[in-house]
Amino acid sequence: MGKELNGKLYNRLKSIYLGLLSFPFGNNLTMLAKIYKTDKCGKHNYTGHYSSHFKKFRFKRIKLFEIGAGGYQNPDIGGNSLRMWKRYFIFGKIFSLDIFEKSQFEEHRIKIFRGDQTDKSLMDKIFSQIGEPDIIIDDGSHINEHVIQTFELLFPRLKTGGIYAIEDAGTSYWPDYGGDSDNLNNPATTMNYFKKLADCLNHQEFVKRDYVPTYFDQNIYSIQFYHNIIFIFKGLNNESSSIDWNNPDSILKDKIQQ
Repeated sequence: MGKELNGKLYNRLKSIYLGLLSFPFGNNLTMLAKIYKTDKCGKHNYTGHYSSHFKKFRFKRIKLFEIGAGGYQNPDIGGNSLRMWKRYFIFGKIFSLDIFEKSQFEEHRIKIFRGDQTDKSLMDKIFSQIGEPDIIIDDGSHINEHVIQTFELLFPRLKTGGIYAIEDAGTSYWPDYGGDSDNLNNPATTMNYFKKLADCLNHQEFVKRDYVPTYFDQNIYSIQFYHNIIFIFKGLNNESSSIDWNNPDSILKDKIQQ
């Protein structure tokens, strides 16, 4: 108990110190990543993309849910990116999930749950407490199967207008993580799963009279791929086609008129 209290006190003092150090850089996510020592900058180049897509949320009372608190099995390491997000989203609430015990890194506006990212009953319990997040970031196991299962489980829980980010998508090519560098069409990899989801954007153009749009068809309005990171934007994808599919001849007519 004494060691746990000392650990929490140390983390609290560290958080205060880093908060003071980062004070002049609140709008610069890359500088914040360096100060808080997260690998979202340096080892990776994620903060530039995050700044571009997340800036609209900066002064809003958002909820951010990040899978992976950092530090792996070491109980004395973690919480860096959570503190960075707390500093950047000054009115936001930051939630996290980790397979290891990381509760000692909790503080005001940071709450950390423990468990498996693919555990549906656990997610039901967590999201019944926190409600719909505006941002979900998967920085968890990076195992391709887990990434896909987690997305299918959590994207419906994301608020409309929210953003779902998947870090370290490069494991799509690493066999130890269920990836594949030989068959680049392997449907079981993260990259191919989301490349396939890009078809959702154009479901109104499918030449299928009885096609029933899926949840993803109706609720994904943009997907953006960068090196090692993917962003999926949630919103109503209800823009109609310029073609009248009840009159197939109109396709030919449109082509003749062009």
